[in-house]
Amino acid sequence: MWPKLAAIALGLLFWQVVVWSGWKPSYLLPGPWTVLDTLWHNLLGGSPVSGHLLKATSVTMQRAVVGYCLALVIGTALGVAVARSRILRTALGSLITGFQTMPSVAWLPLAVVLFQTSERAILFVLLIGAIPSIANGVLSGIDNIPPLLLRAGRVLGARGYAEYRHVILPAALPGFVAGMKQAWAFAWRSLLAGELIVQIAHRPSLGQTLNNASNQNDYAGLMAGMVLILIVGLLMDALVFGRLERTVLRRRGLALASDGGPQGRALLRRRALVEAAVDPGGAGGRLT
Repeated sequence: MWPKLAAIALGLLFWQVVVWSGWKPSYLLPGPWTVLDTLWHNLLGGSPVSGHLLKATSVTMQRAVVGYCLALVIGTALGVAVARSRILRTALGSLITGFQTMPSVAWLPLAVVLFQTSERAILFVLLIGAIPSIANGVLSGIDNIPPLLLRAGRVLGARGYAEYRHVILPAALPGFVAGMKQAWAFAWRSLLAGELIVQIAHRPSLGQTLNNASNQNDYAGLMAGMVLILIVGLLMDALVFGRLERTVLRRRGLALASDGGPQGRALLRRRALVEAAVDPGGAGGRLT
């Protein structure tokens, strides 16, 4: 925990030093304490300019959860379909990666043309941003499954749906979780980009809050909204995807091996002993 707190403290200190340097006027670049005070005020009651951040966060998170869940279903189905078919992989493999590399903001004009300034326009941009990452995560996880595991599953009678249900998808889970984590980052960025452009009446959002604060020269409110967006992203990573990733790795004995603690060192020692028994003349046999 302390390394994270130290990193936050160093970041705030650097921010304050930049403000003290006089690089920009204080009304353009307010200090961290001014911004944090504004953030607290806007979270509680809001201002006519920045709005009520709690309500805006609720609307944005609702869009994020709905859009991400849809992207998860579509991206998983797409990834499995492409992985199962050599023709689909040849036709769509590089196309999926191409969509993933496209900036989300590039889709906004088309989204507005197709769906006007509506919730569907924001959802469209979010889906386009998240689906390719999930599909590529599924493909990467399936491609990295050891062939021996697949052969063992077939010997035990796993075929068709049963093979995917009991062998392929569980074995591909680490790569899939990595794709989910990356997809959330793309979805979050796409959502905020969409909300900056597509603003809907009586539906305040974090993106709309940033836009309103910028238009009204409320730079403390602008940076307060940015800090809140960063906090939400960090919390989602730590409380949802970070825990999910650690759970998956721990069940496979990977988290302990990389944490550097006593249990991790013991696990590495046992692995080296097994490798030495299997291949006495190889790298595993050269124990010190």
